[in-house]
Amino acid sequence: MVLRSGVITIGAIILLVLGLALGWRAHTRGRFARFKAELRRSNIPPAMSSPRPGGQEPVILERSPIEAGAVPEFTSATILPGRGMNVLQITAVLPGKGKVNLLASPTLKEASEQMTGADVDEGGAVSLAMGGAVEAPWAGELSGTPTQGGLSARWNDHIVRIPVAQQESGKAYAEGGLLLASQGTDVKSNVMPDGGEAEAVYTIGDSDGAWPSRTKVKTTVQLSGRTLTMKIAATNIGDTPEPVGLGWRPRFAILSHNREAMRLRLPSVTKEERSSSRAGLPTGRLISVEGTPQDFSAIGGRQLGKGSLEGTFVNLRQAPLDSGPVAELWDPENKFGLRITMLSAAIKAVRASAPANEGFVVLEPRFNYDDPFGEEWGKEDKAAGMVTLQPGSSIQWSIRLEIYGPAKPPEA
Repeated sequence: MVLRSGVITIGAIILLVLGLALGWRAHTRGRFARFKAELRRSNIPPAMSSPRPGGQEPVILERSPIEAGAVPEFTSATILPGRGMNVLQITAVLPGKGKVNLLASPTLKEASEQMTGADVDEGGAVSLAMGGAVEAPWAGELSGTPTQGGLSARWNDHIVRIPVAQQESGKAYAEGGLLLASQGTDVKSNVMPDGGEAEAVYTIGDSDGAWPSRTKVKTTVQLSGRTLTMKIAATNIGDTPEPVGLGWRPRFAILSHNREAMRLRLPSVTKEERSSSRAGLPTGRLISVEGTPQDFSAIGGRQLGKGSLEGTFVNLRQAPLDSGPVAELWDPENKFGLRITMLSAAIKAVRASAPANEGFVVLEPRFNYDDPFGEEWGKEDKAAGMVTLQPGSSIQWSIRLEIYGPAKPPEA
């Protein structure tokens, strides 16, 4: 052992002397500086063109399954701080299926290429067509008077000016709030015993005057094996009262491609009545769907069937053993379900969308009804679900997404 160490030491000295001699020779020939530069360059890895949607690195929360594929488990969540904390993808392992993507979304690279902030993505519009977009300071649709590229609408004595809106037939429409293309500050992520947590902060109304006051929005996403918990906290950091509506719009993928067999449960039989115009904005009336093909309120849910489903359901009800109103989607072929429990009392509405011949279902828990500033709702602020925040006050939106199976839920 001692001999082997001595031989190694002598060999190292010889190599060192030879290296110094070669180095001196290179130096004397004027090539030593170039040699060092080339050596530095050789140690630099090739540039990696990793996707950065919205100009910021995505945050990927990951965990390893611990149930050996016996039960469904979440395994990752990909979150985009550069796009308002859009939850681009959630993956899970399913018994007999392996790893699957639960949200109808393109790859991270494809999403980055589409999220340009221009043309069809002006104002971050493509965020509403992939993953799960965070909506603030309102959720869903907003209508108003057309302005140059945007719209204006009245809230109490304030004129709200939205910079980007679609316009048609003398009306303007904006959708999904003002965070869709926003970059986050104070972006943080933490590893936890059974998953991880991501957080980012956004400010609305810094200089664009698009809202009556300045609003700080902090979004937190926490992943574990069976649950994904989301919290959106809004704080009025300005000096005037303001309306706030918060929401999340996930597009759940139909993995089996058998849309008709999917079972849906909604916590209400009351929905907005919609007009027949292009935008289909609400009329201000609430109608009952109890006993109709659009009644999904039974505990075991109801099959989607062939027809399209599109509506914002209100007057949410909580079952006795639940922690809040619950919306569920059950895949009978893959024997797993997803359950959204609305933990905040301020969540007053759920938009459900399942277009015929499409491979996704939207379940969107939010504070406000559609078109919350519309005259159809009358003059009372709270009638459309918006929360009025006084300067310095805060409100929190919170939901819990659970994955479960393989036992089938009770039949309706």
